[in-house]
Amino acid sequence: MTTRTRRSFAQVLGLALAGAPLAGAQVETRPRRRPGEPAEERRPRSTLRIDTNLVLVPVTVTDPLNRPVTGLEKEHFKVYDDKVEQTITHFSMDDEPVAVGLVFDVSGSMGPKLLKSRQAAAAFFRTSNPEDEFFLIEFNDAPKLTVPLTQNVEEIQNRLTFSQSKGRTALLDAIMLALSEMKKSKKGRKALLIISDGGDNSSRYSEGEVRNVVRENDTLMYAIGVFEGIGGRMRTPEEAAGPGLLTELCEQTGGRHLPADSSELPDIAAKIGVELRNRYVLGYVPHSSVRDGRYHVLQVKVVPPKGLPVLRAYFRRGYFAPAQ
Repeated sequence: MTTRTRRSFAQVLGLALAGAPLAGAQVETRPRRRPGEPAEERRPRSTLRIDTNLVLVPVTVTDPLNRPVTGLEKEHFKVYDDKVEQTITHFSMDDEPVAVGLVFDVSGSMGPKLLKSRQAAAAFFRTSNPEDEFFLIEFNDAPKLTVPLTQNVEEIQNRLTFSQSKGRTALLDAIMLALSEMKKSKKGRKALLIISDGGDNSSRYSEGEVRNVVRENDTLMYAIGVFEGIGGRMRTPEEAAGPGLLTELCEQTGGRHLPADSSELPDIAAKIGVELRNRYVLGYVPHSSVRDGRYHVLQVKVVPPKGLPVLRAYFRRGYFAPAQ
């Protein structure tokens, strides 16, 4: 446990960064390989999995003002696996280095929003740690990996300086490319930050295909939806469907979609970066430890200390148990 972690536990419910929104992340425990099983043939690893029957659930907690809450103890949480309450045996704060893929929309509809989107990326990078690593995927008619995995954030920011908006929007294809690129990272924690108006109209992959891959993947997803004049009339059917698409995909992973006017982008991006590093990890051994290979639905509830308001937990919605 690091010094920073010990300080976090010493707090009696510190509230970090007033106004910070956002969600949870991922911790990976790899199942042992069976004798004779080639490593490359293993089933895609899920963010939440069982190894020696231990399930680890990363959780972020916020107050009614969307500020992340630290200083909670094990007794302030309840975990349910397929609606059955579990006994929490592992409790810690997650502060490992993280790999982040920036998925950046440069389609024609993003033209007037590009400047603030670049500023949002810069604000996010200012929260990074020296051991973090990043890559950049830009997309319009098709996605393109423009900066491979690197610890040099200036390389990404320099590339964004020359980005120009044009073409249609292949958001789903960009997410699939980002998830594929993320496999090259050796980091235990992985996340995507999507900055887009969400109006997909050019992808080869369908929503269903992407949803299935996201569900099995070990990558947390945040999205900043850039919608000018929130609450107003959208320009196209695709753009109107954008918020719902981003929300559904992010919530599957335990992340969140935050719709924002372009003026709010830098502030929201900075708070995402902070929240990535303020998460609890709850562990339990399932009461019914069946290696059935099926999807288990998770639920986490927070029991706030006396005198505090209702607190909200953000967590991945489920995990695939190992097969026999």
